[in-house]
Amino acid sequence: MNNLKADRTDQALAALRYQTAARDLEHIVRSIAARYIAQQVPLTWRLLHAIEAEALADLGFASRHDALMLGLFQRPSALPYPETDDTVDFGTSNALPAVFAFAVSAYEAAAREVMRRAAQQPVPRDTPKRARAWGG
Repeated sequence: MNNLKADRTDQALAALRYQTAARDLEHIVRSIAARYIAQQVPLTWRLLHAIEAEALADLGFASRHDALMLGLFQRPSALPYPETDDTVDFGTSNALPAVFAFAVSAYEAAAREVMRRAAQQPVPRDTPKRARAWGG
C-alpha cells in the first residue's frame, strides 16, 4: 500500500533538491557570462555552447549534486542548436535548456543595465561651456 504522506514528502524533497541545483547552476552560468559581458563579447551561438560546456563541467556543481540531478540539466541531443558566430536569437521561444536560459538572462540583464545607465547620463549641451577667468 502506498503511503501518500511519504510520497508527498519525497516529492517535496525532490523539488527542493532541483530548485537548489537550478539556483546553483544559475549562479555558475551568471559568473561565467559576467566574464564575457565585462569584456563586451557578444553572445554568439559558439559562446553559448562554450558557456554551457564550462558550466556543466564545473567540479563544484558536480560535487554538490548527484548524477541524476546533473542529468536533468543536460541539453537533450534532440535539441540541436547552431554552433556559429552568429548572434543568438531565440525569437519568441521560451523553451530553452536551463544553461542557455540563464546565459541569455544574464546578457539581457546586462543590456538593461547599460540602457538604464545611458538614460541617467546628462544630455550634452550643444554650446560649449564658457571658460571663466578664474579657471572654473
